[in-house]
Amino acid sequence: MPPPRVNRIPRDEQPKIDRTGTLDNPLKFLDQDYQELKKSCFKNNRRYVDEKFPSDSSSIDPKKKLGLDMEQIKWLRPSRIVEDPQLIVKGVSRFDYSQGSYLGNCWFLASVGALTFQEDVMDQVMPVDQSFGEDYAGIFRFSFWRFGKWIDVVIDDKLPTINGELIFVHSKTSNEFWPALLEKAYAKVCGSYADMHAGLVSEALLDFTGGIHMHFETAQTSIDLWSLMNRAAKAKALMACGTFLGKTSANTVLPNGIVQGHAYTVTGVYKVTCQEKPVQLVRVLNPWGKGEWTGDWSDKSSLWYKVSEEQSRCRSLANDGEFWMSMEDFTKNFEDIDICCLSPDFLDSSSECRWTSTCYKDSWVDGTTAGGCLKNKDSFWTNPQFRVRIEELDKECSGQCPENILVSLMQDHEKRNRREVSNYAIGFSVFAVNERCEAPGQVLLPQTPY
Repeated sequence: MPPPRVNRIPRDEQPKIDRTGTLDNPLKFLDQDYQELKKSCFKNNRRYVDEKFPSDSSSIDPKKKLGLDMEQIKWLRPSRIVEDPQLIVKGVSRFDYSQGSYLGNCWFLASVGALTFQEDVMDQVMPVDQSFGEDYAGIFRFSFWRFGKWIDVVIDDKLPTINGELIFVHSKTSNEFWPALLEKAYAKVCGSYADMHAGLVSEALLDFTGGIHMHFETAQTSIDLWSLMNRAAKAKALMACGTFLGKTSANTVLPNGIVQGHAYTVTGVYKVTCQEKPVQLVRVLNPWGKGEWTGDWSDKSSLWYKVSEEQSRCRSLANDGEFWMSMEDFTKNFEDIDICCLSPDFLDSSSECRWTSTCYKDSWVDGTTAGGCLKNKDSFWTNPQFRVRIEELDKECSGQCPENILVSLMQDHEKRNRREVSNYAIGFSVFAVNERCEAPGQVLLPQTPY
């Protein structure tokens, strides 16, 4: 068998640093320069009109999948919807918005709910130097992390309406428009609003942060999931979860208030003492902005009268879609949870542990590097391979943290429209390299398409 093709940088060669696509120097999505376009608007005394995401059916539903009557839709700027439009009213909150009835993008809005907790990350996604004030020119910009690069996305502020009402996400405060504009910017990245229909919360969580993503099946994991979620919350991680599908793809509301096949935001992790027994609680938010769990530890549950007054203060009686439930009920009603954080430090129980990260890129090419899974013994070795050295821990950490490696595999694509992308099943295998082939402490990671 020929020796494997391994991607690694020679020890005497310094890696090339690509400074494009960073937060300080993001790529211009569709080659649109926000500053130049805005200057042009002021120079010509006009409001911006985005020709690359036009105000017509091609930006809403090019394949006519949503069942909308396009003749009823009018694209209006916020100033034509309300008298005093504002980007943000009294800060950004998870309670600001409700999901639109025409688009199944709860996965995106559940991620937005998690995003609102992290002001610094929110400021990255929605730069603060924007408003409907003196510098208003009908143009706004948002930043997303896409496959290793930050991109700057420019939009005009024309929004699709029917009878003067927003048809997609809308703010509960009538003159607040950050949720609708953020959704439009993401729709532009996806190709259209319809291209946002159905998805995984992990997509948006990664696009908001560029962080480390972890996915757990609540019933199958052997770890102490509540303790992990508690550490993640303290580390300011973004968390979202999903319920089990019903017999159909419809979002059926169960008698206990839980919606089937629906994405929720995890907004809190808390422990209370009820009748001298500790109870682990999880707080969850429905992106619909209403509709809540009605079982134990729900808003009106009598169990709240059995805890201390201080602990009961975390309860809210508002019908805002947010509720508490026990960890036991959480694992029964939610199938999985996604956690996304800028660093996986919270995975270790010790605060002394710090992780480092490295990014590798390669591709599977038919006939050369698409070697298949382990069953394909004659070609498996041709798969892209990466050698990773696991360095010894510092003395401060050696007795507290195990030597761990976290592998995250992401599939890039070139299609303009998200719904046209073919998401192939992909995976990887991990091998310890013996001393004859390489120095001890290295791991071979051949990426493997299944």
